Amino acid sequence: MFAFQKIIEKRIQDAQRNGDFDNLPGKGEPINLEDDRNIPEDLRLTYKILRNANCLPPELQLKKEIRTLEDMLDGIPDEKEKLRHIKKINYKIMQLNMMGRGSPLLGESEVYYRKVLDKTDLK
Repeated sequence: MFAFQKIIEKRIQDAQRNGDFDNLPGKGEPINLEDDRNIPEDLRLTYKILRNANCLPPELQLKKEIRTLEDMLDGIPDEKEKLRHIKKINYKIMQLNMMGRGSPLLGESEVYYRKVLDKTDLK
């Protein structure tokens, strides 16, 4: 998988150097981040209200907390404290899994595992 990502990245960089992205439609225009074409019509207003109130669904809130905790691992010098921090991350993942909607982290299990090992220096 990693080799495949490297090939893709190289092709993108080659295309940028060759100017293949220079004349794309919408170049220089702001990106519309509120494009709701893929949201069912009956949910659009609800989603807009939640977005304006900075509300996240519980699953996304937990995933955000997990990512924040992972990022904090770099700044923890003490190994015991790092392990406590990893336990917090695992607890949040368990909460996410118990919601019964499937964990958005399941597809990333190998990446997640490697990321934690890299941050903890426990290889």
